[in-house]
Amino acid sequence: MRILHVNKFLYRRGGAEAYMLDVAELQRRAGHAVEFFAMAHSENEAGRLAAYFPPQVDFDPAPEGLVPRVRGAGRLLWSTSAAQGITEAIEAFAPDLVHLHNIYHQLSPSILQPIRRRRIPAVMTLHDYKLACPTYRLLDHGTICEACIPRRFWNPSLRRCNGGSLAASTLNGLEMTLHTYGGAYAPVGRFICPSRFLERTMRTAKVFPSRLRWLPNFVDVDAARIKERPGGDLIYVGRLSPEKGVDVVIDALSSIPGYSLTIVGDGPARGDLERRAKARELGDRVRFVGRVSADRVRTMLKDAAAGVVPSRWYENMPLSVLETFAAGVPVIATDLGGLPELIDPGIDGALVPPDDDEALAAAIADLLGDPSRAFEMGRAARAKAVRTFAPEAHLRGLDEIYAQAAATKVPT
Repeated sequence: MRILHVNKFLYRRGGAEAYMLDVAELQRRAGHAVEFFAMAHSENEAGRLAAYFPPQVDFDPAPEGLVPRVRGAGRLLWSTSAAQGITEAIEAFAPDLVHLHNIYHQLSPSILQPIRRRRIPAVMTLHDYKLACPTYRLLDHGTICEACIPRRFWNPSLRRCNGGSLAASTLNGLEMTLHTYGGAYAPVGRFICPSRFLERTMRTAKVFPSRLRWLPNFVDVDAARIKERPGGDLIYVGRLSPEKGVDVVIDALSSIPGYSLTIVGDGPARGDLERRAKARELGDRVRFVGRVSADRVRTMLKDAAAGVVPSRWYENMPLSVLETFAAGVPVIATDLGGLPELIDPGIDGALVPPDDDEALAAAIADLLGDPSRAFEMGRAARAKAVRTFAPEAHLRGLDEIYAQAAATKVPT
C-alpha cells in the first residue's frame, strides 16, 4: 500500500509528530511505501515531497503587523497554498490512502478537497480535542472547560480562552463554526481515537460519531531499555507547559525530603519552573535536562524508580506513559482524561487528583519509599506494555481501519 501521512510539522516536536514518524517507520518495515506532506520548516526531516510543502507560518506567537495577521487568519481558515501543494504531492506520489494527523491552522482542512476529488480514502488520528474545542485542550484560563460541547463555538469569544485575547478566541470559534457546519472534515472516512475518553468526548461533541474508532497508541517494546534492579528517583518526560502540572510535582517534593526529580523536555513554562524549584530551595533535587535524544530518554527511564504525569488537563494517551511502562517503570499520574485507562493503581502505578501536591507527595513517598515494591510494579507495567501496546497489534488495527475507510462512501 502507498500511504501518505499528513501533519503540519515533520520533526519530533510533540506526541503527534513522534507517533506519525514511528508508525510510518513500522509501515515501511511491513513493506508499505510511505511519504509525508507538511508545512515547510527548517527543522523538518527530509522528504521527497518537500518541494510541494506550503510556506511556513507561525501562529504562536501571532504574526506581527496588520497585513501578516490578516494573511495568517485567512490561512488558518482556508489555505490555498496547502491545497495546491497537496494536489501536486498526490500527483507525484499517487497514494492509496491518506493518513491525517494535526492539520489545523498551518495546513487547514482545505487539503481534504483534493483528496476527496480524487476519491482517495482518508483517516485521521485525533491527537487532541480540536474538533470539539476550538482551542484544542478543553481548558479555559487553565481550568477544565467543556463549554463548547456540543458545537457551542461562540463561547471562546465570551470567555477569551485563547490567552485572554478576544481576537484570537473569536477567530478560533469562527474557524470551527465554518469548518464544522461547512462539512470541511466530511472527506475523512474514519477518525482514530487513541483513548476511550477521547472517543466518548467526540461522540458527545457530535464529531462524526459513526466514523469514530478506538485504537490505542503503541510503543516499541523491543527498543526499550529495561530496568534491571530496584532503586532510582522520579522522572518527568514531556512538554513544559502550564497544563502539564509540573509545578505540582515541584511543590510535592518540597514536602518530602530525600527524593529527586529529573525533568526531560522543554517548553514555555521552563523558566517559571526553574524559578519555582529555586524558590522551594530544592537545589540539585530537581534537574532540568531539556530535550535529549530518544536513546538517552530510554536510558534515563530505566534508571528511574517511577515516572510522573501530573497533568491538570484531559490527557489523551501520552506516549510518555507507554515508554515508561516499556522500560519496566511504574507511573504516578492524575486521574484525568485517558490516564485512568492506562494505569491500574497498586499494580503498575498510582492515580491522584489533579492540582493536589499533598496527594502527589504521599503517592511519591509511598512508591519510592519501597524500592522493591516499585520494582515489582514496574515489571507489571512492562508486561502490560508487551501485552497491550505492542506495535504488531497496532498495525493490525490500522489495517482494519484503513479497509473500513476505503469502503466508506464520502460526499464528492
